[in-house]
Amino acid sequence: MKAVVKTHPDPGNVELMDMPEPRPDTGQVVIEVLNAGICGTDIHILKSEYVIKPPVILGHEICGRIVELGKGITRFKIGDRVTVNPSAARICGQCRYCRIGAPFFCIDRAALGSGMHGGFARYCCVRQEIPFRLPENLDDQIGALCEPLACAFQAVVELTEIRAGEVVVVSGPGPMGLISLLLARSRGARVVVLGTGADANRLSMASDLGADHVVNVEADNAGQIVDDLTNGYGADVVLECSGAAASADSCLELVKKLGCYTQVGIFGAPIQINLDTIVMKQLRMQGSMCHTWETWDRTMAFLARDLIDLRPLISARLPLSRWEEGFESVMGKQAIKTLLYPDD
Repeated sequence: MKAVVKTHPDPGNVELMDMPEPRPDTGQVVIEVLNAGICGTDIHILKSEYVIKPPVILGHEICGRIVELGKGITRFKIGDRVTVNPSAARICGQCRYCRIGAPFFCIDRAALGSGMHGGFARYCCVRQEIPFRLPENLDDQIGALCEPLACAFQAVVELTEIRAGEVVVVSGPGPMGLISLLLARSRGARVVVLGTGADANRLSMASDLGADHVVNVEADNAGQIVDDLTNGYGADVVLECSGAAASADSCLELVKKLGCYTQVGIFGAPIQINLDTIVMKQLRMQGSMCHTWETWDRTMAFLARDLIDLRPLISARLPLSRWEEGFESVMGKQAIKTLLYPDD
């Protein structure tokens, strides 16, 4: 089968190549991939900014149908439509993080698309514990957005206290920022989305998705806009989703005293921030990384209720043979979320 493979740890070294079709061992299922989303992590892997074990098939935002069962499968049947929790592709199940349901922090973890073969291929083989059946109302394209939704769901819904009527600043209108916007709005917040001139298309999307205000920080005064909304107090909550140092500085300035700062984006390198701001404002500051098993259960139940519409986030759907075009569209910010699917 054709697959998009990272062949070597050095930058680049990603190519479309023939790989063996997987066969399931005991306790495993084979998923025929219908759609797989290109994530920022895939771009980091292309640039060798993320730990991998090459050669490895990329892709971890997966939707597909189960086409083969290994021995001992009790949770699924042939034809089930599923998405997967890629962070738990391999875990020890015994460490303290596994025991509290936080598999991302397992001491012996491997994820799909980096430590184990992922979904940029026709077939993907996984252990039966990590797929989740898709709600019947969810189509196959939205199914590929379940994993980024679960990441945002943990950050916005589970870890960040947002009350109806509060002002929430979302900095960075990429996929995570736009999903965070939708989730914050679902909780009754007034949402301000920040971006740069390079984010013009994404800021326009944020407006279409219901942001109360969108701000190009290179042209407009974000501080004045937030002050006008809050009588000078500052935002109740800031969600930093861009992973840019300048954005982090801005978020610390915009959040009110006794406010909440949640770091969602990954910087990829050390940055400098003024820790005195955190102290002097007495901020609640936290990071959010991936998701727990409970997050996945809640996310799937949330999707089943049709409370948000993720379809506008899908900019393009391309065959695997055009993976380079898809990666370029994401890196160049022309696309919000680009899906890949196996060539016929």
